[in-house]
Amino acid sequence: MSTITKSKDFKDYSLGSLEDPLNEKFKSSINLDGENKEQLLFDYKQMLLIRKTEEKISEQLVAGEIKCPCHLAIGQEAIPVGISRFLRKSDRVFGTHRSHGHFIAIGGTAESLFAEVLGKASGCSKGFGGSMHLYGKEFGFYGSVPIVGATISLAVGAGLAAQMDKKENSDMGVCYFGDGAAEEGTLHESLNFASIFNIPVLFVCENNLFSSHLHISQRQPKSVVGRYADAHDILSYTVDGNDLVAVSQAAQALIDNSRNGGGPGFLEVVTYRWKGHVGPQDDMDVGIKRGEALNHWKKRDPIRRLSEGLIKSNLSTEGQLSAIQKEVDQSIQQDWESALQAPYPEKSTLLSAVYSQPSPGGKNV
Repeated sequence: MSTITKSKDFKDYSLGSLEDPLNEKFKSSINLDGENKEQLLFDYKQMLLIRKTEEKISEQLVAGEIKCPCHLAIGQEAIPVGISRFLRKSDRVFGTHRSHGHFIAIGGTAESLFAEVLGKASGCSKGFGGSMHLYGKEFGFYGSVPIVGATISLAVGAGLAAQMDKKENSDMGVCYFGDGAAEEGTLHESLNFASIFNIPVLFVCENNLFSSHLHISQRQPKSVVGRYADAHDILSYTVDGNDLVAVSQAAQALIDNSRNGGGPGFLEVVTYRWKGHVGPQDDMDVGIKRGEALNHWKKRDPIRRLSEGLIKSNLSTEGQLSAIQKEVDQSIQQDWESALQAPYPEKSTLLSAVYSQPSPGGKNV
């Protein structure tokens, strides 16, 4: 079993070996003792689906088929998959400018995402949102936006609304954000408010060590972002974000605690995106070459570590995993072709899809 660590237990709030790309500990297969085989295989497929979807988007950005800016999270797939295990359709989840994985892990389809980045009417935001404005209320994804930190306070408000429903085992708000958003005032105000009112909300910091092009060491005095949660007396864990089991164990502990009246939780997942801040290139980050460090971080591939763990634990075989990969590859190609064939929005929807329309009863629809 993987172990989860409270943020305050990191010496001097330094990530230490967890952020060291040369450390071999975080490159090995994941320990799957005691884990459920069916759940792991489902998660493996979900992680592959996210990876293959973003690789297709990257490929089509290079080909010029996709025109909108796309922020890819290849290399970070274990995070939304490990967390989404424990989320409900009635929860309210909010994303960032880098939310393809969040969207798919909680129930979105590759086809609706492809259609969206192509500007097609069948896209999850009717073709008007592009890569950074995703929406799927029917499965609990209440939206992603490009403004850094903008959805953090919305998740707190959603958690407050759930709390006011006064149900046992409460629904909750969830917000994803990066380490760069930890420098925005809205996070600190939201942590304070959530703590004081004991709101059921999960703050998820995807600490990939870079805010656009600046390493965290150039922006913050300490590398453990969970220290901010500790300052507000919020239960906080900092874990290896490329270890599916570590992510899911920490997420379950925090979510269960929050649903049962324990207040907000803070999950910091340490990871590394393979692509630059925006676009398909993987060796550049707004002019900053990350080549050597990136090559070492790629050896922490969360999908490879899970697949090796499955084989090592006799929970699957190479043949079974290859069959899953083939199935995902086929579905991705089918979804891409369907999205290509989908129509663009009618011109008449330019305003009707932006502004709410009053119904005969006076309520907006």
